[in-house]
Amino acid sequence: MLDADEILDLTGVPCPRNSARALLRLEMMDGGQILRVTVDDGEPIENVPGSLEAEGHTIAEREQLADSRWVLSVRVA
Repeated sequence: MLDADEILDLTGVPCPRNSARALLRLEMMDGGQILRVTVDDGEPIENVPGSLEAEGHTIAEREQLADSRWVLSVRVA
């Protein structure tokens, strides 16, 4: 995984709140920085990456953990 400038754990946070919280954090970061976001399997991993990319951010990496959560490395636009 890429080195993260900030980490945001959204485990247990339902949609669409998880996308909104990630976008708020990304707004406070500088372009090119990396935010590591942890989300649950299912609806969150299906919706959060698309929401972030729709705002111009890049999903640089995604990794599924053994407990079915996902870790996304998001490069700030």
